[in-house]
Amino acid sequence: MPDETPIPEKKLHIDEDWKSQVEAEKAAARAGGQAEDSAASRPAPTDDQAVPLPPASLSFLIGTMYMQGAISLGMLSNPVTNKQEAQPEHAKHTIDMLAMLQRKTEGNRTKEESEELDAALHELRMAYVSLSNNKAGE
Repeated sequence: MPDETPIPEKKLHIDEDWKSQVEAEKAAARAGGQAEDSAASRPAPTDDQAVPLPPASLSFLIGTMYMQGAISLGMLSNPVTNKQEAQPEHAKHTIDMLAMLQRKTEGNRTKEESEELDAALHELRMAYVSLSNNKAGE
């Protein structure tokens, strides 16, 4: 005989505090809106407001890791030093990480994600081989 234990109903908690906060901010903005509306009079944006973050996705992760690999291979300038500098051991680590991601997500990617991952790995691997060959020829 199957267990007929009733399934407890999940309670949904709705946080409505944010609505009153938004209304208070709108009211303050309307009251302060009579002041000069210039960039100098507006508060500086916080880190969360400065640049909207893209949604979390496999494509974004692949792109981020590809950029790290490209910088490590000297394909792109390092944003910190503004110089193109090759760091083959970092590049190899990034390539290995992307390869691991490819193995672990097999069967769970869209066709587009798979194509993007394959292309990123191919390009980074070819650049790594080229860099290795150039170092060996020196």
